[in-house]
Amino acid sequence: MDQGDEDDGRAANADYAIRVAAGIGAFTCEEWDGLAGTTRDDKENGYNPLVSFAFLSALEDSGCAVRRTGWQGHHLRLETVQGKLLGAVPCYLKSHSQGEYVFDHGWSDAFERAGGRYYPKLQCSVPFTPVTGPRLLASKGENEGAVRAGLAEGLKLVTDKLGVSSAHVTFANEPDVATLEAAGFLHRTDQQFHFFNEDFSSYDDFLATLASRKRKAMKKERREALVDGISIDWLTGKDITESAWDDFFAFYMDTGGRKWGRPYLNRQFFSLIGERMADDILLVMAKRNGRYIAGAINFIGSDALYGRNWGCIEDHPFLHFEVCYHQAIDFAIERKLKVVEAGAQGEHKLARGYRPVTMHSAHYISHPGLRNAVADYLRRERREVERMGEYLEEHTPFRKDLSE
Repeated sequence: MDQGDEDDGRAANADYAIRVAAGIGAFTCEEWDGLAGTTRDDKENGYNPLVSFAFLSALEDSGCAVRRTGWQGHHLRLETVQGKLLGAVPCYLKSHSQGEYVFDHGWSDAFERAGGRYYPKLQCSVPFTPVTGPRLLASKGENEGAVRAGLAEGLKLVTDKLGVSSAHVTFANEPDVATLEAAGFLHRTDQQFHFFNEDFSSYDDFLATLASRKRKAMKKERREALVDGISIDWLTGKDITESAWDDFFAFYMDTGGRKWGRPYLNRQFFSLIGERMADDILLVMAKRNGRYIAGAINFIGSDALYGRNWGCIEDHPFLHFEVCYHQAIDFAIERKLKVVEAGAQGEHKLARGYRPVTMHSAHYISHPGLRNAVADYLRRERREVERMGEYLEEHTPFRKDLSE
């Protein structure tokens, strides 16, 4: 099967077919919007904006997630023999492991030193986006369990038919991970830090759950972040202008250039998401002397706020914490969102009311020798992640004694 072409294969059940689409444009917007969790009006399944047609198409249409950048679309379609879409997987043929946040460089190095060819591989994820969400997407009204199982088998079939080393499903939700494990995928865990809104009526209500010393430290940090005449704006919907995107892109490029050398997202991408999904976006922008000096972008789901990128053109103590973490909590409480996912890594989030959360991914390794080595590594890694989660939970800032 050529990398860029559509092709198909038969899953175990001859009543169904798996087809591979070379771009998200091979789906109609209506088809993708018929998948559970991809639209704002999906009350039953909830809405994750990062698996929406608008977000994924913006990544491809802007040239950020395309073959040239090492993200060639290989999206799976599970169909009836009559061509009715039953489910889909956002999937890419990758020539590297950048922009994934679940690191497999050690696996690729070991395999290639042993004479294997690790790349290309299949990556089932949202490019450049380390947040949880559905990956095995069932069409609304279908048997979700059966569709997920068919998609998991389809991933294995496509991996084997392409002759690539592996397929990786990252930042998956727990139902998807259970289905993938049952299909023979290896289970991997990692750690992030999320804020959980326990029906707080205000930020002060949240602060009341913290130990006294931590409350005082948090209040002081927030005051000091704004002492230089800095104010904070929340921009969403029509308030996000092209001028605001210009400012934010300058912040993004500054941070991305220093941390990664070459930022993943281009200016056109931000214009496209501004056109296609502005109501699902929150820009938290810090202003001083009449101009924006820092900002963070977040995506608004039905139950969660997904924090993504941050940047600044002026350095001020604690401003990063204010813009990225405290303001996200403020917004979640005001909008009655249940969770804030503040992105990858960062134990510093713990002191600011974010709790350790286990993240999940699943991996299909074709070569038996590499598979056995990875399976042994993952067994030990899962134990370490579990121990670290228990340790971190003991060091959260929340009150241990309700009399504090």
